[in-house]
Amino acid sequence: MRIFVFALLFILCPAVAGAQPVPDLGPEAEPPSAEDFNPLPEDLPEEGGQVVVEESDPDEEEDRLDDLFAGLAEAETPKAAERIARDIQIMWMESGSPTVDVLMSRAGKAIQAEDHGLALDLLDVVVILKPSFAEGWNRRATVHYMREDFGKSLVDIERTLALEPRHWGALSGLAIIQRRLGLKNDALKTFKRALEVNPGLENATKAIEDLEKDAEGEPT
Repeated sequence: MRIFVFALLFILCPAVAGAQPVPDLGPEAEPPSAEDFNPLPEDLPEEGGQVVVEESDPDEEEDRLDDLFAGLAEAETPKAAERIARDIQIMWMESGSPTVDVLMSRAGKAIQAEDHGLALDLLDVVVILKPSFAEGWNRRATVHYMREDFGKSLVDIERTLALEPRHWGALSGLAIIQRRLGLKNDALKTFKRALEVNPGLENATKAIEDLEKDAEGEPT
């Protein structure tokens, strides 16, 4: 695991990876949870039926997302921003496949029940059936993180961001892992990227304040 994470850091943060080893998190580190990694939106309703993987119009979806992100950046109140962010999350959860939606819903229930093995089994099928579905990779990254398998989580985060660079949940997750691994400068940059995408992220704002104070040598 330690070797695997170290190899990944050469890809994600080459300058830092070459300068220092991966720190030992130690028993004092707080155990990860889905909430601090990426708040999971409520799952879509389950539907029965045979396996169907439909493809929606990517240009139409992208235009709609662009409009929502523009609205998010210009939101005049926290409540308005929260509503728009929720609309974006709902769009991210729409896979275009009833089968994938059912698998995602069941994986969400497994995560809530802390049955991470079952959740991973379901999400493995999701990313096979719909590799272009960014939220499938993001949800699996969350489960890997909760299992403290940071190497695999980073791989799935990278895939999520390749499909949706504005995914603030994946960006926040990346920043949290970087911070846990002692890569504070990288974590600060990534948290700032997440905040640029979604200015209403209170956890990212607090993390930025703490990291900047830490960089200045002040107590956090």
